Amino acid sequence: MITSALRKAKICTLLKGIETGDETAVACIRPDKYIQHNPQTHEGGEGLAALFKRLAKSSPRVNIARIFSDGDYVFGHTEYDFSTRRIGFEVFRFEGDFAVEHWDNIQPRMGPNPSGHSMVDGQTEATDLDRTDSNREIVRSFVTEVLIAGRLDKLELYIDEDCYTEHHPHRGDGLSALRAALSESAPSGGSAMQYDRLHRLLAEGDFALSVSEGSLDGVHSSFYDLYRVARGKLVEHWGTIEAIPPRTEWKNDNGKF
Repeated sequence: MITSALRKAKICTLLKGIETGDETAVACIRPDKYIQHNPQTHEGGEGLAALFKRLAKSSPRVNIARIFSDGDYVFGHTEYDFSTRRIGFEVFRFEGDFAVEHWDNIQPRMGPNPSGHSMVDGQTEATDLDRTDSNREIVRSFVTEVLIAGRLDKLELYIDEDCYTEHHPHRGDGLSALRAALSESAPSGGSAMQYDRLHRLLAEGDFALSVSEGSLDGVHSSFYDLYRVARGKLVEHWGTIEAIPPRTEWKNDNGKF
């Protein structure tokens, strides 16, 4: 039986293949079953191999900052240096030895933020593996109550005020900075950053990744938020926000989520 460590290694090999354009790097993909959710990528392993070959022409560099697994899912936090530098989250679903489904969320790299943190620095290895399920539920409650329902009065229940490290490129550390960011209004009214639906929540140990849909300044967007949990509260956050292109521009019909 394939282990989570071997699946992580397969995905690391796959992602590093972007640097060389090596089409064999996609060997962990089962093309006849592969479901691609990146709207800008064609369906199947062949589409991914073609993408790698095209990207390799720009002499890219790939840094896998963190990689985790949850059941049949492997999810990584990545840094790409193409013609421009970008930060991403990559999620793969496995069936046996092969990845059969993929989602991602990528944005330009910015920062450092007001507290001096980059979008990828900080703790990288999962601990507290026995608390995976409880940490997952803490993040689920936070996303549901605070981000989606807008209950900012409950922030203190979830955030460690004395120890909250923020990697968002425009925010500083601490509860007050987070409260201010979530309270911002869009020019057209309502919240500038609106979370509408939680699609997926993956966790390993003290890390949990939430995948949400909503809008940023009125633009239909996807939010990937990675949290580190300690002592029952959120103590560190990384994330990417990506605008979802109109359906007329999709290269597959599977949807972003």
